[in-house]
Amino acid sequence: MNLANLRFDNSFVRDLPADTNTENVVRQVRGALFTPVTPTPVREPQLLAWSDAVAEQLGLSSAEGAAEILGGNRMLPGMSPYAARYGGHQFGNWAGQLGDGRAITLGETIGPDGQRRELQLKGAGRTPYSRTADGRAVLRSSVREFLCSEAMHYLGVPTTRALSLVGTGEAVIRDMFYDGRPEAEPGAIVCRVAPSFIRFGNFEILAAQKEPELLKQLTDYVLRMHYPELAGEENRVALWFEEICRRTAVMVAHWMRVGFVHGVMNTDNMSILGLTIDYGPYGWLEGFEPDWTPNTTDAEGRRYAYGRQPQIAHWNLSRLASALYPLINDEAPLYRG
Repeated sequence: MNLANLRFDNSFVRDLPADTNTENVVRQVRGALFTPVTPTPVREPQLLAWSDAVAEQLGLSSAEGAAEILGGNRMLPGMSPYAARYGGHQFGNWAGQLGDGRAITLGETIGPDGQRRELQLKGAGRTPYSRTADGRAVLRSSVREFLCSEAMHYLGVPTTRALSLVGTGEAVIRDMFYDGRPEAEPGAIVCRVAPSFIRFGNFEILAAQKEPELLKQLTDYVLRMHYPELAGEENRVALWFEEICRRTAVMVAHWMRVGFVHGVMNTDNMSILGLTIDYGPYGWLEGFEPDWTPNTTDAEGRRYAYGRQPQIAHWNLSRLASALYPLINDEAPLYRG
């Protein structure tokens, strides 16, 4: 089966409220969990890398049409592309609305194993959440994400996966060394795959903007789709938060085991499923250096250094607990240690 034959069942779009303003301009979004937006076509899409293992999970036996489809130039029947709205704490400070500034979800597919997986293009162009950015990604960072997410999977670390890497045939301007000398680099798009890309920040923005009904809707959706075993429990929100804590702890323990440093553990980069997401300035220890960070912007404070990752995960979970508090109005189940 090739990509054109994929079956889509887009529960996020179907079950949750969309932005009624579909104009693709940077703005503050209220009263919605996502904005419908299509990828910006690229000049010359070329398939550079393809994961047979991820393709097999999706039921794909062929990469036919992958460059056009996963480069954002062609939408398939059943796709409902969108950019998600979320906020987050960045380097310990509330950053307000963030959202998918260069990632666009194409839709959710049901694989031959019955599992639901979301296809998301990173570097697919501007969205209402792009702020001052161009919505694109460069080849070097895209190669790093493709390779590392697949490597992490085979190392036994909970992670998103990567299906494809597509060159765009277009240049992207980036200041690689943050020294005021930006240069043109080749552009690329990664197709990321995960059961969901929902993150702590999706809940934080709703609590911060005092949108309790949306907060409840999103929570009910996540429980129904991703934690169905808790559906009948009276204290399901508290039990769900406990499970998120457990999964996050397992994920970070694996990071520490293999010497991985995420580099930017902002709350908008923390998965509600306990998966490693958003491979940005990550790195690997060569020697045991608890204070080492691959993030040059974190070089002074070293907030996200290797040895601080467990502590930061705990801090991030506390921010999620604060966001979920309005659902139960009881601190005890959310702050137990």
